[in-house]
Amino acid sequence: MSPGFGTMLAAADDFPGWWTAATRLAAAGIAPEETHWGIEGDGGSLFVPFVTPLPDITPFEPPADFRRLAQFALCHRSPERYALLYGLMLRLRTTPDLLANRADVAVARAEAMAKAVGRDRHKMTAFVRFRETRTADGEPVFIAWFEPEHHILRLTAGFFTRRFASQRFSILTPEASVHWDGAALHHGHGARRQDAPDTDRLEALWLTYYASIFNPARLKVSMMKSEMPVKYWKNLPEAVLIPGLVRSAQARASAMVAAAPRTPRAGARFTPTPLEGGLSQCRACSLHAAATQAVPGEGPEDASVMIVGEQPDDQEDLAGRPFVGPAGKLLNVALDRLGVARSRLYITHAVKHFRFESHGTQRLHKTPALDHIQACTTWLAQERQSIAPRVIVALGSTALLALTGQPGPLDTWRGRLHTLEDGTLLAVAQHPAALLCLKKTHEKRVAWHAFLDDLRRAFIAAGLMANPEDQPPAARFMPCP
Repeated sequence: MSPGFGTMLAAADDFPGWWTAATRLAAAGIAPEETHWGIEGDGGSLFVPFVTPLPDITPFEPPADFRRLAQFALCHRSPERYALLYGLMLRLRTTPDLLANRADVAVARAEAMAKAVGRDRHKMTAFVRFRETRTADGEPVFIAWFEPEHHILRLTAGFFTRRFASQRFSILTPEASVHWDGAALHHGHGARRQDAPDTDRLEALWLTYYASIFNPARLKVSMMKSEMPVKYWKNLPEAVLIPGLVRSAQARASAMVAAAPRTPRAGARFTPTPLEGGLSQCRACSLHAAATQAVPGEGPEDASVMIVGEQPDDQEDLAGRPFVGPAGKLLNVALDRLGVARSRLYITHAVKHFRFESHGTQRLHKTPALDHIQACTTWLAQERQSIAPRVIVALGSTALLALTGQPGPLDTWRGRLHTLEDGTLLAVAQHPAALLCLKKTHEKRVAWHAFLDDLRRAFIAAGLMANPEDQPPAARFMPCP
């Protein structure tokens, strides 16, 4: 009887090495019990009595869908994965449609392994937190510590190199590490938790951002723990805030519901039009009937930047001030990040009354219609004439439509400055409320960076910020919940 074939893999997730060996062994018809798989330097956790040359034979070509299944399942931590996947490959020679049989025990087991690896990869992209350090020559390097359940580092590293291609970074795990130098990815040995920094200069800002977007009215602890398992909390800087935010959530939500409408503020920063009886008396569209009050803009008369949002939200309708709700808090975080005081900006809305739908005790935002936007053009024009800003920032498609008469999509306008008919420069950015609605962490991160870039472009043009080379690097690694 043949003693079988022993194959030594370069690493636990050495898919290319396993695939090369498995396809040749399968082509030769080697039985699963005659194959032995080991890992170099593993200390014998998988017993390989010998290493034998592979058969000199044309490799077997399994169906295409098996390759992806095997690539994921092979990264599972179970020691049975090599033999299990090889057994499936061998059976595919005689049963090409084997993977369609979900009742097959081996197929089901391999798919369960692949799904577990996929979930682990998703958690890694969501919960890796980079912290900034500096090299001896002063260059920024971002380092993260993560503890995956499976051997997913190599499989997931491409996500980070694509997302943060221009930055140097390292991801450290107990078993392996990856290092991106801006051009190539390098693989290294495992590390210790103390090899990664505990904090950096952006952490306090990140905690402020996280606390400001935490919505107590939508808190569901069980769902939060499902999406952000407690086992990851020890490596998440925002985890120190979560217990307190959860404890205070009910009281904060009750206070939001109990907040009573207020009368408009005396001396609001808006000059009414005598012919129309003033903004507080505006009846140009139907929104005044249900809204608590009209919400005027506010800011200095000599502001060089005017920020135009969509319409008041629930809290702004009650308070009579623009951008004091969740979107306003996120805007404040962005302004702090860029070093621009809100008191230097004139902030207003394209539509002055709150449009909403009632659901029980809640008033849910509803996008203004074209007639609502047109009804408020007089007020917006009066604000522009009074302030005469150098730059206007349109936040969202409603503001863009009000200012230009042209609808989005925003991406065709973002990324550069435009000139309005009166010579005022126009910058376009997503509305902060749109960022708050994003579900996936990487989508939040990309949108947040783009939002900062769009604001930075406007502030530089208005003279509120110095040359970008003099500013700290954009928060490309600022995590988002």
